[in-house]
Amino acid sequence: MKTNYSMRNVVLFLAGQIVSLFGSSLVQCAISWHITLETQSGTMMTIALVCGFLPTFLVSPFAGIWADRFNRKRLIILADALVATATLGLAAAFWLGLRDVRLIFAVMAVRGLGQGIQQPAVSSLLPGIVPQDKLLRVNSINSSAQAAMLLASPALAAVLISFASLENIFIIDIATAAVAIVILGFFVKVKQKSAEPQPGKASYLQDLKLGLGYIAKHKLIKQLFVFSAVMSILISPIAVLYALQVTRLFGADAWRLGFADAGFAAGMLLGGLLLTIWGGFKNKHSTMSLGMLVMSAGTVLCGVVSNFALYIAIMVFIGVSLPIFNTPAITLLQEKVDPDFLGRVFSLTTMLSSLAMPLGLIVFGPLADIIGLNTLFIITGAAQLAVTLFAVLNKTIRAAGVTERAAPEEPSE
Repeated sequence: MKTNYSMRNVVLFLAGQIVSLFGSSLVQCAISWHITLETQSGTMMTIALVCGFLPTFLVSPFAGIWADRFNRKRLIILADALVATATLGLAAAFWLGLRDVRLIFAVMAVRGLGQGIQQPAVSSLLPGIVPQDKLLRVNSINSSAQAAMLLASPALAAVLISFASLENIFIIDIATAAVAIVILGFFVKVKQKSAEPQPGKASYLQDLKLGLGYIAKHKLIKQLFVFSAVMSILISPIAVLYALQVTRLFGADAWRLGFADAGFAAGMLLGGLLLTIWGGFKNKHSTMSLGMLVMSAGTVLCGVVSNFALYIAIMVFIGVSLPIFNTPAITLLQEKVDPDFLGRVFSLTTMLSSLAMPLGLIVFGPLADIIGLNTLFIITGAAQLAVTLFAVLNKTIRAAGVTERAAPEEPSE
Protein backbone atom coordinates (compact mmCIF):
# COMPACT_ATOMS: atom_id res chain seq x y z
CA MET A 1 0.00 0.00 0.00
CA LYS A 2 2.81 2.32 0.97
CA THR A 3 4.70 1.70 -2.31
CA ASN A 4 1.61 2.25 -4.48
CA TYR A 5 0.84 5.47 -2.66
CA SER A 6 4.42 6.67 -3.10
CA MET A 7 4.35 5.82 -6.81
CA ARG A 8 1.09 7.74 -7.27
CA ASN A 9 2.66 10.71 -5.51
CA VAL A 10 5.73 10.64 -7.76
CA VAL A 11 3.68 10.23 -10.95
CA LEU A 12 1.50 13.21 -10.02
CA PHE A 13 4.51 15.37 -9.21
CA LEU A 14 6.33 14.53 -12.45
CA ALA A 15 3.13 14.96 -14.48
CA GLY A 16 2.64 18.46 -13.12
CA GLN A 17 6.25 19.47 -13.80
CA ILE A 18 6.18 18.01 -17.33
CA VAL A 19 2.95 19.89 -18.15
CA SER A 20 4.52 23.11 -16.86
CA LEU A 21 7.73 22.48 -18.83
CA PHE A 22 5.78 21.87 -22.03
CA GLY A 23 3.98 25.22 -21.80
CA SER A 24 7.18 27.06 -20.91
CA SER A 25 9.19 25.44 -23.72
CA LEU A 26 6.45 26.11 -26.28
CA VAL A 27 6.17 29.79 -25.37
CA GLN A 28 9.96 30.16 -25.15
CA CYS A 29 10.27 28.93 -28.75
CA ALA A 30 7.49 31.28 -29.89
CA ILE A 31 9.11 34.28 -28.16
CA SER A 32 12.55 33.47 -29.59
CA TRP A 33 11.18 33.14 -33.13
CA HIS A 34 9.11 36.32 -32.74
CA ILE A 35 12.24 38.31 -31.80
CA THR A 36 14.17 36.72 -34.66
CA LEU A 37 11.49 37.42 -37.26
CA GLU A 38 10.58 40.92 -36.05
CA THR A 39 14.08 42.30 -35.43
CA GLN A 40 16.37 40.08 -37.56
CA SER A 41 19.10 41.34 -35.25
CA GLY A 42 21.89 39.35 -33.67
CA THR A 43 22.19 42.03 -30.99
CA MET A 44 18.54 41.61 -30.01
CA MET A 45 18.97 37.83 -29.84
CA THR A 46 22.01 38.29 -27.61
CA ILE A 47 20.06 40.63 -25.30
CA ALA A 48 17.26 38.05 -25.14
CA LEU A 49 19.78 35.33 -24.23
CA VAL A 50 21.28 37.48 -21.47
CA CYS A 51 17.82 38.37 -20.12
CA GLY A 52 17.05 34.66 -19.77
CA PHE A 53 20.44 33.59 -18.42
CA LEU A 54 21.52 36.38 -16.04
CA PRO A 55 18.55 36.33 -13.61
CA THR A 56 18.84 32.53 -13.29
CA PHE A 57 22.52 32.87 -12.45
CA LEU A 58 22.04 35.74 -9.97
CA VAL A 59 19.10 34.25 -8.07
CA SER A 60 20.51 30.71 -7.82
CA PRO A 61 22.49 31.16 -4.54
CA PHE A 62 19.44 32.63 -2.79
CA ALA A 63 17.11 30.05 -4.39
CA GLY A 64 19.20 27.26 -2.88
CA ILE A 65 18.96 28.83 0.58
CA TRP A 66 15.18 29.23 0.17
CA ALA A 67 14.88 25.58 -0.89
CA ASP A 68 16.77 24.52 2.26
CA ARG A 69 14.90 26.90 4.58
CA PHE A 70 11.34 26.85 3.41
CA ASN A 71 8.61 24.57 2.11
CA ARG A 72 9.91 23.38 -1.29
CA LYS A 73 6.45 22.56 -2.56
CA ARG A 74 5.23 26.11 -1.95
CA LEU A 75 8.42 27.51 -3.46
CA ILE A 76 7.80 25.62 -6.73
CA ILE A 77 4.19 26.83 -6.79
CA LEU A 78 5.27 30.44 -6.20
CA ALA A 79 7.88 30.22 -8.99
CA ASP A 80 5.27 28.84 -11.43
CA ALA A 81 2.78 31.52 -10.37
CA LEU A 82 5.40 34.28 -10.83
CA VAL A 83 6.16 33.19 -14.40
CA ALA A 84 2.47 32.74 -15.27
CA THR A 85 1.60 36.20 -13.91
CA ALA A 86 4.41 37.86 -15.89
CA THR A 87 3.33 36.02 -19.05
CA LEU A 88 -0.29 37.06 -18.49
CA GLY A 89 0.85 40.67 -18.12
CA LEU A 90 2.74 40.45 -21.41
CA ALA A 91 -0.31 38.93 -23.13
CA ALA A 92 -2.47 41.79 -21.80
CA ALA A 93 0.04 44.36 -23.07
CA PHE A 94 -0.02 42.75 -26.53
CA TRP A 95 -3.83 42.74 -26.54
CA LEU A 96 -3.72 46.49 -25.78
CA GLY A 97 -1.33 47.05 -28.70
CA LEU A 98 1.84 47.51 -26.60
CA ARG A 99 4.21 45.22 -28.50
CA ASP A 100 7.52 46.77 -27.48
CA VAL A 101 10.35 44.24 -27.56
CA ARG A 102 11.59 45.65 -24.23
CA LEU A 103 8.48 44.22 -22.56
CA ILE A 104 9.41 40.80 -23.94
CA PHE A 105 12.94 41.17 -22.53
CA ALA A 106 11.51 42.08 -19.11
CA VAL A 107 9.24 39.03 -19.09
CA MET A 108 12.13 36.80 -20.24
CA ALA A 109 14.09 38.09 -17.23
CA VAL A 110 11.18 37.19 -14.91
CA ARG A 111 10.95 33.75 -16.53
CA GLY A 112 14.69 33.27 -15.93
CA LEU A 113 14.16 34.32 -12.32
CA GLY A 114 11.38 31.77 -11.90
CA GLN A 115 13.49 29.03 -13.46
CA GLY A 116 16.39 29.83 -11.14
CA ILE A 117 14.09 29.54 -8.11
CA GLN A 118 12.30 26.42 -9.29
CA GLN A 119 15.18 24.18 -10.39
CA PRO A 120 16.92 23.73 -6.99
CA ALA A 121 13.56 23.27 -5.27
CA VAL A 122 12.46 20.53 -7.70
CA SER A 123 15.79 18.67 -7.56
CA SER A 124 15.92 18.81 -3.75
CA LEU A 125 12.24 17.86 -3.32
CA LEU A 126 12.45 14.59 -5.27
CA PRO A 127 14.52 12.66 -2.68
CA GLY A 128 11.76 13.42 -0.17
CA ILE A 129 9.10 11.56 -2.17
CA VAL A 130 11.13 8.92 -4.03
CA PRO A 131 12.75 5.86 -2.38
CA GLN A 132 16.52 6.04 -2.76
CA ASP A 133 16.76 2.83 -4.79
CA LYS A 134 14.29 4.25 -7.34
CA LEU A 135 15.82 7.72 -7.70
CA LEU A 136 17.87 6.92 -10.81
CA ARG A 137 14.87 5.45 -12.64
CA VAL A 138 12.62 8.38 -11.70
CA ASN A 139 15.29 10.89 -12.76
CA SER A 140 15.63 8.97 -16.04
CA ILE A 141 11.88 9.17 -16.65
CA ASN A 142 11.99 12.89 -15.88
CA SER A 143 14.93 13.35 -18.27
CA SER A 144 13.11 11.46 -21.04
CA ALA A 145 9.97 13.53 -20.56
CA GLN A 146 11.94 16.77 -20.67
CA ALA A 147 13.69 15.67 -23.88
CA ALA A 148 10.32 14.75 -25.40
CA MET A 149 8.97 18.21 -24.56
CA LEU A 150 12.04 19.86 -26.09
CA LEU A 151 11.52 17.74 -29.22
CA ALA A 152 7.76 18.35 -29.52
CA SER A 153 7.44 21.98 -28.44
CA PRO A 154 9.36 23.59 -31.37
CA ALA A 155 7.24 21.66 -33.89
CA LEU A 156 3.99 22.65 -32.19
CA ALA A 157 5.20 26.23 -31.77
CA ALA A 158 5.90 26.37 -35.52
CA VAL A 159 2.34 25.21 -36.24
CA LEU A 160 0.71 27.57 -33.75
CA ILE A 161 2.69 30.66 -34.70
CA SER A 162 1.56 30.26 -38.31
CA PHE A 163 -2.11 30.84 -37.48
CA ALA A 164 -2.32 32.15 -33.89
CA SER A 165 -1.15 35.47 -32.47
CA LEU A 166 1.73 35.44 -29.99
CA GLU A 167 -0.48 36.71 -27.16
CA ASN A 168 -2.89 33.82 -27.64
CA ILE A 169 0.02 31.35 -27.55
CA PHE A 170 0.98 32.87 -24.17
CA ILE A 171 -2.30 31.52 -22.77
CA ILE A 172 -0.96 27.97 -23.20
CA ASP A 173 1.87 28.69 -20.77
CA ILE A 174 -0.53 30.27 -18.27
CA ALA A 175 -2.91 27.29 -18.53
CA THR A 176 -0.16 24.66 -18.13
CA ALA A 177 1.28 26.55 -15.14
CA ALA A 178 -2.19 26.58 -13.55
CA VAL A 179 -2.54 22.82 -14.08
CA ALA A 180 0.89 22.21 -12.53
CA ILE A 181 0.04 24.41 -9.53
CA VAL A 182 -3.26 22.60 -8.92
CA ILE A 183 -1.64 19.15 -9.16
CA LEU A 184 1.23 20.05 -6.84
CA GLY A 185 -0.88 22.09 -4.43
CA PHE A 186 -3.77 19.66 -3.95
CA PHE A 187 -2.63 16.17 -4.91
CA VAL A 188 1.11 15.80 -4.19
CA LYS A 189 2.03 15.07 -0.57
CA VAL A 190 5.46 16.18 0.58
CA LYS A 191 7.04 15.68 3.98
CA GLN A 192 7.33 19.01 5.77
CA LYS A 193 10.49 20.37 7.33
CA SER A 194 10.47 20.16 11.09
CA ALA A 195 11.70 23.68 11.58
CA GLU A 196 12.38 26.73 9.46
CA PRO A 197 14.88 29.42 10.42
CA GLN A 198 13.78 33.02 10.36
CA PRO A 199 14.94 35.04 7.36
CA GLY A 200 17.49 37.79 7.67
CA LYS A 201 20.35 39.34 5.71
CA ALA A 202 23.10 38.09 8.02
CA SER A 203 21.48 34.66 8.12
CA TYR A 204 21.44 34.48 4.30
CA LEU A 205 25.18 35.18 4.15
CA GLN A 206 25.79 32.65 6.89
CA ASP A 207 23.68 30.03 5.11
CA LEU A 208 25.57 30.63 1.86
CA LYS A 209 28.91 30.26 3.64
CA LEU A 210 27.70 27.07 5.29
CA GLY A 211 26.65 25.69 1.91
CA LEU A 212 29.99 26.52 0.29
CA GLY A 213 31.81 25.13 3.31
CA TYR A 214 29.79 21.92 3.13
CA ILE A 215 30.78 21.41 -0.52
CA ALA A 216 34.44 22.28 0.16
CA LYS A 217 34.65 19.71 2.98
CA HIS A 218 32.69 17.00 1.15
CA LYS A 219 35.24 15.25 -1.07
CA LEU A 220 32.69 13.47 -3.28
CA ILE A 221 30.60 16.56 -4.00
CA LYS A 222 33.67 18.68 -4.64
CA GLN A 223 35.04 16.19 -7.16
CA LEU A 224 31.66 15.82 -8.90
CA PHE A 225 31.50 19.61 -9.22
CA VAL A 226 35.00 19.77 -10.71
CA PHE A 227 34.32 17.05 -13.30
CA SER A 228 30.94 18.56 -14.22
CA ALA A 229 32.41 22.07 -14.55
CA VAL A 230 35.30 20.96 -16.74
CA MET A 231 33.06 18.81 -18.94
CA SER A 232 30.49 21.62 -19.27
CA ILE A 233 33.19 24.00 -20.49
CA LEU A 234 34.65 21.45 -22.89
CA ILE A 235 31.28 20.55 -24.45
CA SER A 236 30.32 24.21 -24.96
CA PRO A 237 31.74 24.34 -28.53
CA ILE A 238 29.75 21.32 -29.77
CA ALA A 239 26.65 22.42 -27.83
CA VAL A 240 26.52 25.92 -29.34
CA LEU A 241 28.78 26.10 -32.40
CA TYR A 242 27.42 22.99 -34.14
CA ALA A 243 24.89 25.22 -35.98
CA LEU A 244 27.76 27.27 -37.39
CA GLN A 245 29.53 24.08 -38.48
CA VAL A 246 26.40 22.76 -40.21
CA THR A 247 26.05 26.07 -42.07
CA ARG A 248 29.69 26.22 -43.13
CA LEU A 249 30.16 22.55 -43.96
CA PHE A 250 26.81 21.46 -45.40
CA GLY A 251 24.95 24.63 -46.38
CA ALA A 252 22.95 27.50 -44.89
CA ASP A 253 19.59 25.74 -45.03
CA ALA A 254 17.05 26.03 -42.23
CA TRP A 255 16.00 22.40 -42.67
CA ARG A 256 19.57 21.24 -42.00
CA LEU A 257 19.66 23.14 -38.71
CA GLY A 258 16.24 21.72 -37.86
CA PHE A 259 17.48 18.19 -38.48
CA ALA A 260 20.53 18.79 -36.29
CA ASP A 261 18.37 20.16 -33.44
CA ALA A 262 15.87 17.33 -33.78
CA GLY A 263 18.64 14.72 -33.88
CA PHE A 264 20.16 16.04 -30.66
CA ALA A 265 16.77 16.20 -28.86
CA ALA A 266 15.84 12.73 -30.14
CA GLY A 267 19.13 11.42 -28.78
CA MET A 268 18.39 12.89 -25.36
CA LEU A 269 14.98 11.23 -25.43
CA LEU A 270 16.49 7.88 -26.42
CA GLY A 271 19.18 8.18 -23.74
CA GLY A 272 16.59 8.89 -21.07
CA LEU A 273 14.41 5.99 -22.21
CA LEU A 274 17.42 3.67 -22.35
CA LEU A 275 18.36 4.57 -18.79
CA THR A 276 14.74 4.16 -17.64
CA ILE A 277 14.51 0.63 -19.08
CA TRP A 278 18.07 -0.47 -18.40
CA GLY A 279 18.63 1.28 -15.05
CA GLY A 280 22.32 1.78 -15.71
CA PHE A 281 25.22 -0.20 -14.32
CA LYS A 282 25.10 -1.30 -10.70
CA ASN A 283 27.63 1.43 -9.98
CA LYS A 284 26.56 4.93 -11.10
CA HIS A 285 30.23 5.81 -11.58
CA SER A 286 30.41 3.32 -14.48
CA THR A 287 27.24 4.74 -16.08
CA MET A 288 28.56 8.32 -15.81
CA SER A 289 31.90 7.24 -17.29
CA LEU A 290 30.12 5.60 -20.24
CA GLY A 291 28.19 8.82 -20.91
CA MET A 292 31.38 10.89 -20.83
CA LEU A 293 33.12 8.42 -23.16
CA VAL A 294 30.28 8.55 -25.72
CA MET A 295 30.21 12.36 -25.56
CA SER A 296 34.00 12.54 -26.11
CA ALA A 297 33.90 10.20 -29.09
CA GLY A 298 30.93 12.04 -30.62
CA THR A 299 32.66 15.43 -30.33
CA VAL A 300 35.80 14.13 -32.06
CA LEU A 301 33.72 12.51 -34.84
CA CYS A 302 31.91 15.81 -35.49
CA GLY A 303 35.29 17.27 -36.36
CA VAL A 304 36.01 14.46 -38.83
CA VAL A 305 32.85 13.55 -40.78
CA SER A 306 31.86 15.26 -44.03
CA ASN A 307 28.60 13.42 -44.75
CA PHE A 308 25.44 15.19 -43.49
CA ALA A 309 23.44 12.03 -42.72
CA LEU A 310 26.35 10.66 -40.70
CA TYR A 311 26.68 14.02 -38.94
CA ILE A 312 23.02 13.84 -37.82
CA ALA A 313 23.58 10.27 -36.59
CA ILE A 314 26.49 11.55 -34.48
CA MET A 315 24.29 14.35 -33.06
CA VAL A 316 21.83 11.65 -31.95
CA PHE A 317 24.81 9.76 -30.48
CA ILE A 318 25.86 12.86 -28.50
CA GLY A 319 22.29 13.49 -27.36
CA VAL A 320 22.09 9.94 -25.97
CA SER A 321 25.23 10.53 -23.88
CA LEU A 322 23.88 13.52 -21.94
CA PRO A 323 21.27 11.77 -19.75
CA ILE A 324 23.60 8.77 -19.32
CA PHE A 325 26.11 11.15 -17.70
CA ASN A 326 23.85 13.77 -16.08
CA THR A 327 21.15 11.56 -14.57
CA PRO A 328 23.45 9.35 -12.42
CA ALA A 329 25.40 12.46 -11.35
CA ILE A 330 22.20 14.21 -10.18
CA THR A 331 21.00 11.02 -8.49
CA LEU A 332 24.31 10.63 -6.69
CA LEU A 333 24.00 14.15 -5.29
CA GLN A 334 20.41 13.49 -4.21
CA GLU A 335 21.52 10.34 -2.41
CA LYS A 336 24.67 11.61 -0.74
CA VAL A 337 23.99 15.27 0.12
CA ASP A 338 22.56 16.04 3.54
CA PRO A 339 18.85 16.96 3.03
CA ASP A 340 19.45 20.29 4.81
CA PHE A 341 21.97 21.28 2.12
CA LEU A 342 20.28 19.87 -0.99
CA GLY A 343 18.84 23.22 -2.12
CA ARG A 344 22.16 25.04 -1.88
CA VAL A 345 24.06 22.26 -3.62
CA PHE A 346 21.59 22.16 -6.52
CA SER A 347 21.47 25.96 -6.78
CA LEU A 348 25.25 25.96 -7.21
CA THR A 349 24.84 23.19 -9.81
CA THR A 350 22.41 25.47 -11.68
CA MET A 351 24.89 28.36 -11.46
CA LEU A 352 27.68 26.12 -12.69
CA SER A 353 25.75 24.85 -15.71
CA SER A 354 24.52 28.33 -16.67
CA LEU A 355 27.97 29.90 -16.32
CA ALA A 356 30.18 27.17 -17.82
CA MET A 357 28.74 27.53 -21.32
CA PRO A 358 29.34 31.30 -21.69
CA LEU A 359 32.80 30.98 -20.12
CA GLY A 360 33.71 28.23 -22.54
CA LEU A 361 32.52 30.23 -25.53
CA ILE A 362 34.56 33.27 -24.48
CA VAL A 363 37.64 31.13 -25.12
CA PHE A 364 36.46 28.72 -27.81
CA GLY A 365 34.40 31.16 -29.90
CA PRO A 366 37.38 33.29 -31.05
CA LEU A 367 39.59 30.17 -31.19
CA ALA A 368 37.18 28.59 -33.70
CA ASP A 369 37.85 31.45 -36.12
CA ILE A 370 41.59 30.91 -35.79
CA ILE A 371 41.98 27.12 -36.00
CA GLY A 372 38.61 26.17 -37.57
CA LEU A 373 35.62 24.34 -36.11
CA ASN A 374 36.72 20.85 -37.17
CA THR A 375 40.06 21.20 -35.39
CA LEU A 376 38.38 22.76 -32.36
CA PHE A 377 35.94 19.84 -32.04
CA ILE A 378 38.77 17.30 -32.31
CA ILE A 379 40.84 19.10 -29.65
CA THR A 380 37.96 19.59 -27.19
CA GLY A 381 36.78 16.00 -27.78
CA ALA A 382 40.28 14.73 -26.98
CA ALA A 383 40.33 16.91 -23.85
CA GLN A 384 36.94 15.44 -22.84
CA LEU A 385 38.42 11.97 -23.26
CA ALA A 386 41.33 12.89 -20.96
CA VAL A 387 38.89 14.14 -18.31
CA THR A 388 36.87 10.92 -18.77
CA LEU A 389 39.97 8.82 -18.06
CA PHE A 390 40.59 10.75 -14.84
CA ALA A 391 36.92 10.20 -13.89
CA VAL A 392 37.17 6.46 -14.60
CA LEU A 393 40.13 6.21 -12.20
CA ASN A 394 38.46 8.31 -9.48
CA LYS A 395 38.16 6.08 -6.40
CA THR A 396 35.93 8.47 -4.41
CA ILE A 397 33.13 8.59 -6.99
CA ARG A 398 33.44 4.88 -7.70
CA ALA A 399 33.08 4.03 -4.00
CA ALA A 400 30.03 6.29 -3.68
CA GLY A 401 28.36 5.04 -6.87
CA VAL A 402 26.63 1.95 -5.46
CA THR A 403 23.07 2.67 -4.31
CA GLU A 404 22.09 1.47 -0.87
CA ARG A 405 18.63 -0.02 -0.67
CA ALA A 406 16.19 2.17 1.23
CA ALA A 407 12.57 1.58 2.15
CA PRO A 408 10.14 4.18 0.86
CA GLU A 409 9.09 6.81 3.37
CA GLU A 410 5.41 7.65 3.89
CA PRO A 411 5.04 11.34 2.95
CA SER A 412 2.82 13.65 4.91
CA GLU A 413 1.35 17.11 4.43
